[in-house]
Amino acid sequence: QVQLVESGGGLVQPGGSLRLSCAASGIIFNVYTMGWYRQAPGKERELVAGILSGGFTNYADSVKGRFDISRDNAKNTMYLQMNSLKPEDTAVYYCNARRQRLGVQYDYWGQGTQVTVSS
Repeated sequence: QVQLVESGGGLVQPGGSLRLSCAASGIIFNVYTMGWYRQAPGKERELVAGILSGGFTNYADSVKGRFDISRDNAKNTMYLQMNSLKPEDTAVYYCNARRQRLGVQYDYWGQGTQVTVSS
């Protein structure tokens, strides 16, 4: 079955960095659009960054210039390098994989990893 496993979350001070990883199995990774989402307490889940199978990326305005999304198709893994972290980046971060084929939408989620930015 499909599994998306996030890792790399934790507690970091403001201004610090973290690198999240999402290891995928059970899908043909290189044809999927991948993304990082986050959900803070009391807020809706929001897109942080996305990367298409061809490598095109997009970012939420709040993280542009600080976060960098990438993927290694040979390793079936996606990354999120987070720099200059702020307390407002505190959230559970989720990995997402999606594609549409023959009119069917395939949409998978990881279990999430907690990122806490605090002094």
